[in-house]
Amino acid sequence: MFRWFFKWIITPLLVLFISFHLLVAGLLVLWGNTPVNHSAFMLWHRLSGGSVTQNWVDYENIAKAAKQAAIASEDGKFATHHGFDFDSMQAAAQANEAKGVAVAGGSTISQQLAKNLFLTSHRSYLRKGEEAIITLMMETLWTKQRILEVYLNVAEFGEGIYGIDAAARHYFQRSAANLSREQAALLISLLPNPKYYGKNLNAKRLKNKQRIVLRRMNAAQLP
Repeated sequence: MFRWFFKWIITPLLVLFISFHLLVAGLLVLWGNTPVNHSAFMLWHRLSGGSVTQNWVDYENIAKAAKQAAIASEDGKFATHHGFDFDSMQAAAQANEAKGVAVAGGSTISQQLAKNLFLTSHRSYLRKGEEAIITLMMETLWTKQRILEVYLNVAEFGEGIYGIDAAARHYFQRSAANLSREQAALLISLLPNPKYYGKNLNAKRLKNKQRIVLRRMNAAQLP
């Protein structure tokens, strides 16, 4: 019974597991210095019948304010951690336990990018495990600057709007390079719920977060 189980269940799962991560590793190498115009989130959006707008822009063509805002809002220790911020994860777990529901994530920019590129938004221990593995691979194969560059180019900023340049042009009719501090802070503040906030730019919670991000931006350490 054990031999049958190992042959027909365990072995195929191991092959699938190894094959998937070899594919991820290959794509990370391929995307190490070329534009990334595809992600799992974009794929799921297209499969659901939606259209995707994304304009790749290199790191130097993204306003400094946008980079500062991303770190200030999403991952204050981005430049110094190795993919995981365990203090933030613990704080998020405590907040979720106190509320009884998931109100905080604690994920770093690297973890969010791993999810956006290769996984889904579905919450499960399996997905979190895969996210951790891919995060480690990404932190090994890419520089911090590359991770931030790709993150800002594939993050979703509204219904079908992916990447900071497409967002800048959609909301402010300007390029990512020409975003002001206030505009950059507002765009990054969309990220927790971009499809809702993209249609409600004057929402009180969004404006409050924008103000918080603006206060924190100058202290953000860029890679």
